Amino acid sequence: MHNMPQAAFQEALDYLYSFIDYSVQRSYRYSPEEFDLGRVRQLLAALGNPQDQFSSVHVAGTKGKGSVTALIAASLRSAGYRTADYTSPHLVHFTERIRVNGEPIPQGRLVELVERMKPAVAEIPKLTTYELTTALGFLHFAQEQVDWAVVEVGLGGRLDATNVLQPRACVITSLSYDHMHLLGNSLSDIAREKAGIIKPGVPVVLAPQQHEALQVATAIAEQRASPVIQVGRDWLYAPGSHDLEGQSLYIWPAAEQRHMDAYVEAAGGDEWAPPRYEIPLLGHHQVVNAAVAYAALQALRAQGLDLPEKAIQQGFRSVEWPGRFQVLATDPAVVVDAAHNRDSALKLRLALDDYFPGMPVTLIFGASGDKDIPGMLDELSPRIARLIVTQAVHPRAESPEALAELGRTHGLRVETQVPVAAALERALALVGPGEVILAAGSLFVAGEVLAAWERIGQPTIQAERRP
Repeated sequence: MHNMPQAAFQEALDYLYSFIDYSVQRSYRYSPEEFDLGRVRQLLAALGNPQDQFSSVHVAGTKGKGSVTALIAASLRSAGYRTADYTSPHLVHFTERIRVNGEPIPQGRLVELVERMKPAVAEIPKLTTYELTTALGFLHFAQEQVDWAVVEVGLGGRLDATNVLQPRACVITSLSYDHMHLLGNSLSDIAREKAGIIKPGVPVVLAPQQHEALQVATAIAEQRASPVIQVGRDWLYAPGSHDLEGQSLYIWPAAEQRHMDAYVEAAGGDEWAPPRYEIPLLGHHQVVNAAVAYAALQALRAQGLDLPEKAIQQGFRSVEWPGRFQVLATDPAVVVDAAHNRDSALKLRLALDDYFPGMPVTLIFGASGDKDIPGMLDELSPRIARLIVTQAVHPRAESPEALAELGRTHGLRVETQVPVAAALERALALVGPGEVILAAGSLFVAGEVLAAWERIGQPTIQAERRP
C-alpha cells in the first residue's frame, strides 16, 4: 500500500485543501460564529472518538510551542512509550504534521484515512481543512495505538480543533503578539484565547509570561481549579555552555534554590549539583523551552507516570526540531530560522550576536502579509549587511516589491530573487568565508530553503553529527 502512486496522495491532499482554509484567508476574524468545537466533535464521534484512545499533553502559546512539543515527545519516547506528536504548519512535507515515534504519517495511510473520513465529512457542513487534518491525526494515533500524544494548538486555543482533548497536562508557552487580526489586539485577549485550553483540575504549566498574560492565565486556572506550575517560580533554570553543536542548561525546583546558591558560591565544588541537560537546539529561548518541557514532564511524573530522569536527559539530547536557528553550514555560515514576528526576530538577532558576533549577515527574507514586517526588520536590520527579498509559494506571502521598499526605508541594500531557491543560490554566490547567510521571516521561507538545500546536495551539519 505504501508505494502507492503519488497521484492518490496528491488527490487526498487536494481534498483536504478544498475545505475552508482559515490559514489562507487574510480577512476573517477568529470568531465564535466561524469556530465552535461542535463540528469537529460531531466528526470525531462519527469516527469512533479516536481522541479518547490515548493520553495527551496539550501545548498552546505564541512562541516555542513546537520546540516544547518536540522536547516532551522525545522524552516520552525515550522512556519507552509509543508517542505521537501533532504540529503545524509543516516545513517541507504535509505529513510532518502527524508523527508517530518521530515518523511522519505514511502517504498510503493518509489516503486510507481520508477515504474513511469522507462519508462522515459529507454529513457535516462548514468543516475546515484544519479540523479535517486534526481528526486525521487523531485517527492515525488511535490506529497506531499510541500511549501518548503531544498535541500543539494550531491557532489560539479555546476554539481550536485540538481543544476536544482531555489532556493529562496543559502547557502555555511564551505569549506575544501574533495573529493579531485573529486573536485580538491586547496581550490579555490573546492570553484569554490561549488559556481556553485549561481543563478543570488538569495541571497547567506556564512559561515565563509578561504580567498581564500571567494574570489572565492564572485567573482562568483558578476558576477551573487547575493547579498552576510556573516556570521561573516553581521550576528555575539557567544556561550552561553553548556552541554550534548545542547547549547545556540546569533545571532545579525552587525549594532547592539555597543549594543552588551554595553550588554557585562554591563554583561547583559543592556535594549537591543541579541536574544538567543537553539540547541540540540553539539560542537562549530554547533553554526556556526546555525548562517548560521539563516542568510538564514532572507534572506527568507527579501523576504517577513512570518516567526516569535518564529518559528526559536522553530525550532532550536527541530532539530534532528543524528550521529553528538551524545551522546548515559553518564557513560561510548558513542559518535557517522560522522567526515570523517581532519578538522572535529580536531573539534571532540576540542568537546571531551570540553565535556569530560581528560577522556580516546576508538576509534572505520573505514574510506573510499579515505579519508585523516593519517590526521584524526593525529588530534585524542592525545586523544586516545585505537583504535579498523573496516570496514563498503561499497565498498570504507579501509581494517582493513591498518587502524591497520596506527594506530600503530601513536603509538596507536590497535585491530581489524569486523563487526562494534562487535567493539561496544568489546568497551562496555573494558571500565569502567569515560571513553568514540567514533565511528568516516565515516558516514557508524556512521550509523552501531547507528543501532547496537538500536539492543542492549540501550535507547539513545535523546529518553529519548523527551517530
